[in-house]
Amino acid sequence: MATWSNLNLQNSASPLMEQIVFFHDHTLIILLMITILVGYIMLNLFVNKFINRFLLEGQMIELIWTILPAITLIFIAIPSLRLLYLLDELNNPLITLKSIGHQWYWSYEYSDFNNIEFDSYMVPMTDMSSYNFRLLDVDNRIILPTNNQIRIMVTATDVIHSWTIPALGIKIDANPGRLNQTNFFINRPGIFFGQCSEICGANHSFMPIVIESIPIKNFINWINNYS
Repeated sequence: MATWSNLNLQNSASPLMEQIVFFHDHTLIILLMITILVGYIMLNLFVNKFINRFLLEGQMIELIWTILPAITLIFIAIPSLRLLYLLDELNNPLITLKSIGHQWYWSYEYSDFNNIEFDSYMVPMTDMSSYNFRLLDVDNRIILPTNNQIRIMVTATDVIHSWTIPALGIKIDANPGRLNQTNFFINRPGIFFGQCSEICGANHSFMPIVIESIPIKNFINWINNYS
C-alpha cells in the first residue's frame, strides 16, 4: 500500500479497491517474469555462437511457445473476470446517494431521507484555510457511514461527467438523460478525494469530490441535525 502513497494515490478504503490493487500486483509480477525471460534469451542470442545450418523447423519449440503464453493469459484472465463481476454486483444497500453533475459542480441527494440535498463546489483559493487541500476540497462534503453497503446513482444535466473516487475503486460516468448506478463499501473512517474524470469543459479540473466517512452513530446524529 505504501507504493500508492508514493504515487500520490490514497490507500484503498474498500474491499473492491484492495482486490484491484492485488490484481495489479499479480499482473505486474507475471509481466516482470516475461520481461526477464525474454530479455535473458535475447542477450543470450547476442553473445553465444551456436548455429545449426540444417535447422529448417522446430515443431516442438513452436508448440511450447504457443501453449505457454496461452496458459499465462489464463492466469491473468480468470482473476480479471472475477473482479469485473464483483465490481458489477449490487448488494442490498443501506443508503442510496444520488449524484448529479453540472458544469462545473456536483449536486447530491440522500434519497432515503427528506430534505437532504446540497450542491458541492470547490473551495476557491481566496477562501481556503490552512487545513484545506488546494483544488481538492469542497464546501459541502458527502457524509457517509463506515462498514455499510452504499449505492450511488449518477446522472448529469448538461454534458458527460465522471464521478471518480480512486481510494474506493469507483469510476462511473454521469450521462444526461441516463441514470447509472454502482455500489461501494467503505471499511475505515477518513476523508477520500476524487475529481471528475471526463473532459467536460473549461472548468473540468475544478470539479472535486470529497467523501467523509464516519461511524454510523455519528452519521445518524448528522442526519438528525441536518433535518
